[in-house]
Amino acid sequence: MDEVERFPVTRITEEGRNESEDTIVREFPLTISLNNQELVTLLCTPANLKYLAVGFLFSEGLLKDRNEIKKIVVDDQRGVVWVETKEDRVVNNEFLSKRLITSGCGRGASFYSLADIQSQAKIESQVQVSPQEIFSLVNGFQHHSDIYRSTHGVHSAALCDKKNILLFAEDIGRHNAIDKVFGECILKDIPTGDLIMVVSGRISSEMLLKVVKRSIPILISIAAPTNLGVRLANDLDMTLVGFVRGKRMSVYSGKWRITS
Repeated sequence: MDEVERFPVTRITEEGRNESEDTIVREFPLTISLNNQELVTLLCTPANLKYLAVGFLFSEGLLKDRNEIKKIVVDDQRGVVWVETKEDRVVNNEFLSKRLITSGCGRGASFYSLADIQSQAKIESQVQVSPQEIFSLVNGFQHHSDIYRSTHGVHSAALCDKKNILLFAEDIGRHNAIDKVFGECILKDIPTGDLIMVVSGRISSEMLLKVVKRSIPILISIAAPTNLGVRLANDLDMTLVGFVRGKRMSVYSGKWRITS
């Protein structure tokens, strides 16, 4: 399914108006079902739906290990991904009642609670990165997405080492983009410790918690964090970097991982 669609548009300036066409990102409702129990419908970009579903289930703690998965069926016409586990499990109503609509584009869902933070282990990685390596990664990141350049309507997420972008995903939802990256990591057995996550959107607490759960020590954004995002990063010993623009950045926590 195409990720974009062309629409007629009237462009108006001080000099007048003209008729043209514009490329618009596609918004797609995806329902995720675990063992025939419908969990949530996400508004997303219709690409890498299997990765999105798996990443979401792991981010929300509904799956712990890839070997738990028996089968994944994707129907991209109906907008459904069915995930079946080897052992039966039922998501209780108390868990489902915790669902909230997260901030930001795409209206993603998160089963996010204080208990998720209290049970989360601190980051132990000793990896360090230089400012120049950060600037280089972000520059490559900003030029990686053809869809963003044509629509300006998606968020992006990338998993990197200190030199290269290893995995890249984009979506109308900033949380969905991260889950697509993690879903690919899980299904391909790609370890994430000692790596770097670069994202385009603001870093709120639920976004940061997704990344911490994969033991990623450094999270970089071209946008701003929220106060709870900064507090959580400090509590969990994560390096949080925001507002990376040109040759400037703001380090909110874990500054010792940024070398001189």
